[in-house]
Amino acid sequence: MDCIPMKCRTACSRVKGRFPYHWDLNVYRGCAHDCKYCFARYSHAYLEEKDFARRVFVKTNIAEMLEKQLRSPRWDGTVVNLGGVTDSYQPCEAREKQMPEILRLMIKYKNPVILSTKSDLILRDFDLLYELSRLAFVNVASTVTTMDEDICRKLEPGAASSARRIEMLGAFRKTKVHTSVHMMPVIPFLTDGEENIEAVFAAAKSAGVEWVLTALLNLRGQTREVFLDFMEREYPEKYRKLLPLYLRGGLKGYRVPVWEIIARVRRKYGLYSNYQRAIDRDLAARRGLEPVQLSLFEEG
Repeated sequence: MDCIPMKCRTACSRVKGRFPYHWDLNVYRGCAHDCKYCFARYSHAYLEEKDFARRVFVKTNIAEMLEKQLRSPRWDGTVVNLGGVTDSYQPCEAREKQMPEILRLMIKYKNPVILSTKSDLILRDFDLLYELSRLAFVNVASTVTTMDEDICRKLEPGAASSARRIEMLGAFRKTKVHTSVHMMPVIPFLTDGEENIEAVFAAAKSAGVEWVLTALLNLRGQTREVFLDFMEREYPEKYRKLLPLYLRGGLKGYRVPVWEIIARVRRKYGLYSNYQRAIDRDLAARRGLEPVQLSLFEEG
């Protein structure tokens, strides 16, 4: 894997959509975790690079650009999502050490953050996250698609094991850091069985997380080709069942029974499906306001 330096013009990019944030910061372009379902493979196109997993670009001036934004009188001080496109704690970070300076700036400006990673390297920065959580909202999330480690190694070959991700989340249990699991995507005929869904929710509960977000597999652009090639090679029988679902309109009849399983398991473990209200509740508590009531199934 190559870690290639590059410069960025801005640190935080504005994003649209039904997210509990509208700012996204990505230290890296490309990701060595090489998850076969990764939606972000498109992001290498403008760099004229094809090897998303082995040629990772490092924004070496990102801390400088971030401080320019945070100290601007126009900065709104709202939640920044750290690593919405590529993982902030992928292998390059062990050498580049970009994240500690970014977290120190968030502490300096008391800016709330959401951070999602499939690596327990984040525990290197435990003290910084702990300090920031005392000043602002902090959520640490990890994507966990399956507790079957054999599937995990094939599906997410460069990431930490599912068990290590759960242990990482559990390390924040006695802090003010909020934690969550992203079971995204749920993959038809591979990770959508009730046994696997329950295993993920049970592991999340054991780690003390507050919510589990779920979404079905979405195949677009380069991701479609990479993922279908992977399924045909590694799970040919499942591939033949999955492929018709991703033809025009094929998922419509499939969705309902899967969401029914997820809803049943969610009720069993009492884990929320959305964290916009959790952010609002945290901010209200910090301001001494009446707490916002939460619902297991409230959508954003």
